[in-house]
Amino acid sequence: MTPARIAELLAPFIDRPLSEHQLNQISTYIDLLLHWNARINLTAIRDPEQIVPRHFGESLFLARHLFPRGMEPAHSPISSPGREIPVTNHRSPPIVLDLGSGAGFPGLPVKIWAPEIHLTLVEANHKKAAFLREVVRKLTLTDVDVLAERAESLAACLPPQVPNSRLAPPVPSPGSEKEAVPPPLVPNKVATGRKSPGPGCEVHRPAFGSSLPTGPVFPRADVVTVRAIERFDEILPLAASFLANHGRLALLTSAAQVPASLAPKTKTTNEKVRAEKIEWVIKCVPKSHERVLAIGSRY
Repeated sequence: MTPARIAELLAPFIDRPLSEHQLNQISTYIDLLLHWNARINLTAIRDPEQIVPRHFGESLFLARHLFPRGMEPAHSPISSPGREIPVTNHRSPPIVLDLGSGAGFPGLPVKIWAPEIHLTLVEANHKKAAFLREVVRKLTLTDVDVLAERAESLAACLPPQVPNSRLAPPVPSPGSEKEAVPPPLVPNKVATGRKSPGPGCEVHRPAFGSSLPTGPVFPRADVVTVRAIERFDEILPLAASFLANHGRLALLTSAAQVPASLAPKTKTTNEKVRAEKIEWVIKCVPKSHERVLAIGSRY
């Protein structure tokens, strides 16, 4: 598909035109998706005319609401629900965590839209994780990790929440009376060449900045994205647990799932979400009667 046609199909979803480089990245991504889809089930949609709006369009619609330009810095106090606060930080790149990445949506299009972010794609299926690494390599994306792990395993490695910080202090060294050893994970290579969490969930990503501690912790994220999931009421508290202070949770789903997922009256799982103090705003995805973007701001 030509970059010009891609730009035409994406126009309803974005508020500023993509560069020629970004359009070429999407074109390459589509070629890889179609090629790999013949071997592993990445998407049921095989027509590029539908792939662009369905996968890239709604992913970029999410990206434009999380990373608009010319707005106040992130981590500003949230004074009212729905306030548009971009996740940008002049001191370090925003950390974005995409759970259940599958074929890379919405995480990789968000990275194409906002190259300055540090992106971690979490996909338990090893074949899909291999595809994600190939896309990252072919698109020459930097500061991207691909973890072939379950989100539940990574959640066990999260540090305690610390006010105004994305990471807790380092876990006590071996031999300490307060030492806590998280369950081990199986090491996997990631797209950047660094290793994913090994025994003790140790994660060290120099791209985060030299000021970040190292040790058996998994960083909390400024943004957590989730798309097309089942068991929403179980996944929401898990996704929210990865958020840093004043972080944002972005969900791409169907309108039918939103009432049961975000505002049930009896489900105990939603009480966990309310405990996270998240304010929600729902936005309709263009060119769709049922797809919505739900953005939750943690305060």
